[in-house]
Amino acid sequence: MFQGIGDMKARLSRFAYAAAFLLAATYAVVTLTGPSGIAGLRDKQRQVRAGEARTDSLRKDIERTRKRIQRLGADASEQERVVEERLKLVHPGEKVYMLPESGKK
Repeated sequence: MFQGIGDMKARLSRFAYAAAFLLAATYAVVTLTGPSGIAGLRDKQRQVRAGEARTDSLRKDIERTRKRIQRLGADASEQERVVEERLKLVHPGEKVYMLPESGKK
């Protein structure tokens, strides 16, 4: 009689372990295949790489702009040229010839 109870406990224990394992395996599969699983991780990694590339591009733009500012600060004739170009200014006595833009008809 007591052997039957021990045998039943062993079976119940095995069943509990098997159920726990199946539950854990099901949870793992659902978690890994869901939107925040492996596919989500890959998407986030792609976004990080794109963000890093954009950051590098912006850093290069900033460096070019800093060099341009230094060049403009050191050369008065360069400053004057940029101002004239942006504001479309002309010195007295200068002639400006307006040419049609290439590629437009």
